[in-house]
Amino acid sequence: MIQIIKSNKTQFEYDIQALLKSFYPEWEPRMLAPDSEVRDKRILEGEPVMELLFGEDEVTLEMLSSLHKYTWQPQEPAGTAEYKNAFKRFFYRCLCEETGTTLPWGNLTGIRPTKIAMTMMEQGKSEEETAGYLKTMHLVSVEKTALALDITKREQQILSTLHYEDGYSLYVGIPFCPTTCLYCSFTSYPIGAWKKRVGEYLHALEKEIDAAAELLRDKILDTVYIGGGTPTSLSAQELARLLAKLRGAFDFGHVQEFTVEAGRADSITEEKLRVLLENGVTRISVNPQTMKQETLDLIGRRHTVEQVEEAFHLARQIGFDNINMDIILGLPGETAADVAHTIEAIKALSPDALTVHSLAVKRASKLGKWIEENGATAYNNTEEIMEIAARGAADMNMVPYYLYRQKNMSGNFENVGYSRENKYGIYNILINEEKQTIVALGAGSITKGVFPGDRIERCENVKDVVQYMERIDEMIERKRQLIK
Repeated sequence: MIQIIKSNKTQFEYDIQALLKSFYPEWEPRMLAPDSEVRDKRILEGEPVMELLFGEDEVTLEMLSSLHKYTWQPQEPAGTAEYKNAFKRFFYRCLCEETGTTLPWGNLTGIRPTKIAMTMMEQGKSEEETAGYLKTMHLVSVEKTALALDITKREQQILSTLHYEDGYSLYVGIPFCPTTCLYCSFTSYPIGAWKKRVGEYLHALEKEIDAAAELLRDKILDTVYIGGGTPTSLSAQELARLLAKLRGAFDFGHVQEFTVEAGRADSITEEKLRVLLENGVTRISVNPQTMKQETLDLIGRRHTVEQVEEAFHLARQIGFDNINMDIILGLPGETAADVAHTIEAIKALSPDALTVHSLAVKRASKLGKWIEENGATAYNNTEEIMEIAARGAADMNMVPYYLYRQKNMSGNFENVGYSRENKYGIYNILINEEKQTIVALGAGSITKGVFPGDRIERCENVKDVVQYMERIDEMIERKRQLIK
């Protein structure tokens, strides 16, 4: 449902739209200047729901749909971070009053709430000062503030042995899957259509591996993560080829964690698992997303609950002692009882880590179209459902160790990684806290360089597989310029 917001300034457009989507997930806000002409008939049908006017001494927000008018007289200098934060508090409180609800993360619209706590505590702020800042400046709930502090302290301990300045981590992307899930927006192509060209893709990837290894020969490699897509959609022989190339090109002498997303149960075989273990992989994921068969069928995961259980038991029998499982809360049609069933089934398997995702509706996914056809109420996540997952993790002796948020998350909650002691996914923390350079290889991957002074720069590889293969020299040159 498209809604028009008229404003005489655009500098807070992202924050305005993000907060509106948090309170009104069915909206597609469009920002227009007050004197704009609306020519698009589809937009014209959505009458303006608010008008936001910034004056020198006063900001007014008029909710045209409810005839409510709010005013704010800023005490902070315009153009400063303090002014922006104060405006977000004002706008958030207006929306709370309009809807009669509050958000668990207050007016925070960024994806890394723990980074605020991490930065403050590294600057010497106490837990009390940090908690007070989150609650007062960003109106974060007491429960989420406590969660952020708990995770921040744990992250600091886990990351204490890493080489921030003279080290890096490595990501390798395999952009193939058995099928594309309804909610997926990652770079992923059905493996069936690409089987004859996988060797060509690996050839390009090997060229990028060699170039990256040469660029980073004087740096310490801390963690390696192979994701996608579903890496185990490759054959056992193709996996062996890739892993042998990585181990031959890079020095694994200091690697603390080597993760491969096994992911889909319909891609896992005994032969592939043995290849992973024999090549030093220390951590894998076997991801059901749900243990309700009807939901698996709906979201396009063409495997059964029984296959998930069989794949997990097979990985244990072969010798993997660090297995993560992912689930998604808020999947279409799922209730609290369905989530409780999933948690009980996972508890029976007893993985070493559990990653709990709140469903995020991405424009690039098929889910957006599904919601258009079925309505926004067809998927839902609640505090009760989040608590079911948290209690299940605690029952398995797991603690929360990393957290991040995404746009358009069901219930405006978060993704949380839970783990037993010493089974943490170190790479997961690094990608969110931006403490170390992560060099990313493969189609659709993004290298993130972390430099002195908290400067962060990125370079992207093209998403299209054919373009990646044809332009591999350009991808390498992008990386060379960033790392150099």
